[in-house]
Amino acid sequence: MAEQTAKDMNVELTGALRRGSVKKNVAAIHVSGKLTLLQRKLSNVLLLNAYDTLIHQTTHRIDARTLCAMIGYNSNDMETLKASLRGLVETLAEWDMLDADGQQEWGVSSLLAYAKLKGGVCEYSYSAALAEKLHDPKVFALINLNIQRRFTSGHALALYENCYRFVRTGSTGWWELELFRRLMGVSDSTYYEVFKHLNAKIIKPAVAEVNKTSNIIVTPETRKMGRAVSHIRFKIKENPQLAILDIDDGEGARNSPVYDRLRGQGVSDRLARQWINEHGDAYVAEKISYVQGQKGVQNPISYLSAALKADYGAGEPAEPKPSSARARKLMAVRDAVAARTPTQRDADKRLFVSRIEDAAARQDFEAHGWMSALNAETIFEFWEDMMPGVFDEGVTP
Repeated sequence: MAEQTAKDMNVELTGALRRGSVKKNVAAIHVSGKLTLLQRKLSNVLLLNAYDTLIHQTTHRIDARTLCAMIGYNSNDMETLKASLRGLVETLAEWDMLDADGQQEWGVSSLLAYAKLKGGVCEYSYSAALAEKLHDPKVFALINLNIQRRFTSGHALALYENCYRFVRTGSTGWWELELFRRLMGVSDSTYYEVFKHLNAKIIKPAVAEVNKTSNIIVTPETRKMGRAVSHIRFKIKENPQLAILDIDDGEGARNSPVYDRLRGQGVSDRLARQWINEHGDAYVAEKISYVQGQKGVQNPISYLSAALKADYGAGEPAEPKPSSARARKLMAVRDAVAARTPTQRDADKRLFVSRIEDAAARQDFEAHGWMSALNAETIFEFWEDMMPGVFDEGVTP
């Protein structure tokens, strides 16, 4: 769907920031409102979770505990999650850009159209107009969650988000200070109307954290009207020391024969690129061949996901035979993990690791994942708590 949309708009999908041509008013979404660091992280996780079905699906779901774990909330702190979701619904996203026909288009929408929590699941939706913009890589850039986790300041993450989409052009272009204060969430403070205060408390600390934490380096430049600073822009270049944290822009992965094999099996574009970037062509190709050689596989994509994660076929009994109750439970865990989205799997793993106190047990889990023998009983308790009844006979995760 994403590729067809891009084709219709004559856009080459080679990355979240690459554009067919650089125009004077580059398309961008400005998010206003005083979002906290956790709210910004929440917004990015929700978008990543919904991205593959953003255009053709009106509602999206993610279990609330996974969502909390992904953004650093206490997994039982539903009140904080409710407050953050409320904040996203009350926050405006605004765009002012040229459309596909070269006509000026201005629009505004709530960042989330609605959100609700029911039965341990967070359900949410975007307005149709905003979903279209968020899915267009010319307009909005997905944020790498590996980089997002490193931020400790909401202002720094806000600066990063608003600069990252311009990395291909090398500059944000000039922003009026009023707009910049709005992007940083301090537009209602008279204190920050004084540039000296804005620079000392917001700009310098945010720039320092972006340059230390992320995959880009930003340098602020100002322009004056008379004696007063009236505009600011940020020159942007890639940070070679932290480039490993970045997501491949898709150009390399999409040219890989392994990518074509994955897509031919129904794997989504984003997931195919993620697997290739994370594991490498050779490893993914090996696991595709392994799965194709297995008989009776009902869900090849889920099975392949598990094979990549647990290294099936590597010469050791990664996939247990159903000869015992314990082995059957391990197979149930394997299937439960395979049924989760990449975002959920990452959260599940980090949540489980946070509960391991013994160093040897932690090391064994890092080496063997959910097939860890030292952690087997704890793993069973974890998944029974996550999915009650998961080990019952005849239950499909």
